Amino acid sequence: MNTQDAPIEDGHDEATDDQRLEGVIQQVRADVALGNVDGTREMVRQRLSEAGMPASENDIDAVMSAVDGGTPAG
Repeated sequence: MNTQDAPIEDGHDEATDDQRLEGVIQQVRADVALGNVDGTREMVRQRLSEAGMPASENDIDAVMSAVDGGTPAG
């Protein structure tokens, strides 16, 4: 069962795909920088899923490349 553990802010569902993708990249970058990641690839897959975005292997590779290189995926 999914639970809502934090408030949902107004406009949360108005983000474009590019904005959501950049948000995923920023979240993963921050977690990696803090050392909070055991498996970056699995975290990327999970974050994309949570954002309601497709998670093909190519998508995951692009996000991981952006996390490592500091450039947007896409």
